Amino acid sequence: MYIVQIASECAPVIKAGGLGDVVYGLSRELENRGHCVELILPKYDCMRYDHIWGLHDAFMNLWVPWYGGAIHCSVYCGWVHGRLCFFIEPHSGDNFFNRGCYYGCNDDNMRFAFFSKAALEFLLQSNKRPDVIHCHDWQTGLVPVMLYEMYKYHGMEYQRVCYTIHNFKHQGFAGVDTLWATGLNRESYYFQSDKLQDNFNPFALNFMKGGITYSNAVTTVSPHHAWEARYTDIGYGLGHTLHLHQDKFTGVLNGIDCDFWNPKIDRYIPSHYTKDNFEEKAKNKKALRERLLLQDVDKPIIAYIGRLDEQKGVHLVHHTIYYALQNAAQFVLLGSATESGINNHFRHEKNFLNSNPDVHLELGFNEELSHLIYAGADMIIVPSNYEPCGLTQMIGLKYGTVPIVRGVGGLVNTVFDKDYDQTKPPEERNGYVFYQSDYHALESALERALKLWYNNPEEFRKLAIQGMEYDYSWNNPGAEYVEIYDHIRHKW
Repeated sequence: MYIVQIASECAPVIKAGGLGDVVYGLSRELENRGHCVELILPKYDCMRYDHIWGLHDAFMNLWVPWYGGAIHCSVYCGWVHGRLCFFIEPHSGDNFFNRGCYYGCNDDNMRFAFFSKAALEFLLQSNKRPDVIHCHDWQTGLVPVMLYEMYKYHGMEYQRVCYTIHNFKHQGFAGVDTLWATGLNRESYYFQSDKLQDNFNPFALNFMKGGITYSNAVTTVSPHHAWEARYTDIGYGLGHTLHLHQDKFTGVLNGIDCDFWNPKIDRYIPSHYTKDNFEEKAKNKKALRERLLLQDVDKPIIAYIGRLDEQKGVHLVHHTIYYALQNAAQFVLLGSATESGINNHFRHEKNFLNSNPDVHLELGFNEELSHLIYAGADMIIVPSNYEPCGLTQMIGLKYGTVPIVRGVGGLVNTVFDKDYDQTKPPEERNGYVFYQSDYHALESALERALKLWYNNPEEFRKLAIQGMEYDYSWNNPGAEYVEIYDHIRHKW
């Protein structure tokens, strides 16, 4: 199959969050399965050019219709760690992608409406006719709209679209000017509830709703998150639209890059190990303590790695610090806050706890240190308020670090409670799950984990090894996406 990914990110060249990791990881897995994959991305001025090999001119005279005229674009081609990527650079006074940032501009809706139009125009003019176009998040929500309302009449009638939603919170809103800019035009047609009209604001167009309505298949990043999006407020108002299109909507769990996250070969940890020589993990625990100046005592280490914000359950992260210290455990945190108030709070805690030999708070992000924490900690806490998929718990499992998670989103699909899970036999359970967002629920899970570590270390070791036996690589998601692609190619 010939597959083109259209996205606003691809790690490591363009990465603002998990979207970039998914676009890269899935593309590589599809290629490993023998499919031809190309990526179309914006050419940002601030992307990591050092991760592009052989950047060269590919299509230097791309004229993209825009309002009543056209914007001249250059398309460059290069390889990002083996993936073939095309970068679109518009030459106009708008400077759509020369902003020193990926997102956060007042005209983001116009920036990515233009990118979606330019991507389709590039496919059309370069005579590329993929079997499947795979779009991601609100930034490319207009791709299937324009494909099926415009480009199919110009020689692209056989292309099929899979649309993946990574975050329902950001949907992309615009007014009538977007219709005139892109050439879609007909206001009364698109401002209908079964087209692009937002479900709650009749004067707004919703890019993500357009993506759902016009795509041949719609996915999100875990089966449980797909359920949440339809039946809870996690869908941020799109539940009804998903209900109308339920036959083409499903959840496919993301994967992790097992060339990068793998204690058997990890270049950032001092001692490699697998489930067959699990005792080597203890050497990484010792190295972690030396690195962070923690005392070397017979205590478990509980870790948190990730952003410090409301989505991640920051109040429970904070509570875990003091619960660990009061219950004969050590605590390590690696993360940065997105809001100044949260950042100041944790800076205060860091100063207050600075001399405590059982805690270390590292505010910021350090790739090398994150690997050592995964390898050296005994448990990792993921107390998110919502978590579409979550990679932290999957990486923790890979490293034999027992996850303690809140039962939301992809956490439900990957972590199975040692004591209470009804879907897995005891020999396949791999962590601890709590469901409420209060301190009592968190403490109940932490208490069970710490008791097992102290009272039955052999059982705890067995639980950790059972987690390592799970395959959360891109292997299974890759197979699922190929099945989806095949389905939409032959259904229409």
